Amino acid sequence: MWRYREVLPMERDENIVSLGEGFTPILSLGSIGKALGVPKLFLKDEAGNPTGSFKARGLCMAVSKAKELGIEECCIPTAGNAGGALAAYGAAASMRSHIFMPEDTPSVNIAECNVYGADVHLVPGTISDAAKAMNAAKEGKEWFDMSTLKEPYRLEGKKTMGYEVAEQFGWQLPDVIVYPTGGGTGLIGMWKAFAELQELGWIEGARPRMVTVQSAGCAPIVKAFDLHATTSELWQDAATCAAGLRVPKAFADTLILETLYASGGCAVAVSDQDIVQWLRDTARLEGLLLSPEGAATVAALSILKDRAVIDQATSVLLYNTGSAFKYVEVLDRAMRG
Repeated sequence: MWRYREVLPMERDENIVSLGEGFTPILSLGSIGKALGVPKLFLKDEAGNPTGSFKARGLCMAVSKAKELGIEECCIPTAGNAGGALAAYGAAASMRSHIFMPEDTPSVNIAECNVYGADVHLVPGTISDAAKAMNAAKEGKEWFDMSTLKEPYRLEGKKTMGYEVAEQFGWQLPDVIVYPTGGGTGLIGMWKAFAELQELGWIEGARPRMVTVQSAGCAPIVKAFDLHATTSELWQDAATCAAGLRVPKAFADTLILETLYASGGCAVAVSDQDIVQWLRDTARLEGLLLSPEGAATVAALSILKDRAVIDQATSVLLYNTGSAFKYVEVLDRAMRG
């Protein structure tokens, strides 16, 4: 991602903490596209990032800037992958990381944070409960809060996905981007990137319509969008196999909704049953093993077709935000199905 160094907010290159993140592939989903009647169907696969998810981009940038600013200890509430990324980049920067996650977080996420040497706290409930526990624990301590959009630099790392999409598509953006949305930093970051690219004169014309996908078991943005609201309400009893989508109340809900409205996009919810089915079907049709969040975007395609959001002429880019191997419990469920 540091190929875009000139549009990233670092003052000195020696403070960059990099593990080889970014410039992930865009793949054609020919078999699924044919089966669903969406021939111009592509997927950007973020699984190859360090720590196995797109969270590496944001935490790489945030930790690099924290190092530049002399910060020695950071903390984060996480549904899993962001914690692993902070633990890895924190270790690379000789920075102490304090990670608060739900006690039912996928086991691989918990293990990786511990192996990296982070200070790990398991909390009953959801990421919202983890955030409350973290806020109580950091009182009186010099811990820098790396929570989603409570600092500005994770967004700057995530926006590089938008620069990559433009470059990889030959500076002609896809018509629709379908994005699994929990905290929403990637969605907001890409929209920021497209605005910057237009200002630079590198792209012209309409930007993509942005589509949020959430699980039916935790869909606060979908509910807010359907009500034409500008903020979301806390989702009660949030539950889904897609751990990254179990965010009952996104801190940046207003910015997510602004992006959806400004782009002419929409928000849809899919069932866990469909997520698991499309995880399995994508593996068998395309040879691609997706995370549950990535599979959710494939599951959303039928809904988007039925609503005439996409058709045979629409170029559509899906996002697989992480490695399926982070979700051994869901893989086991898909195998049994």
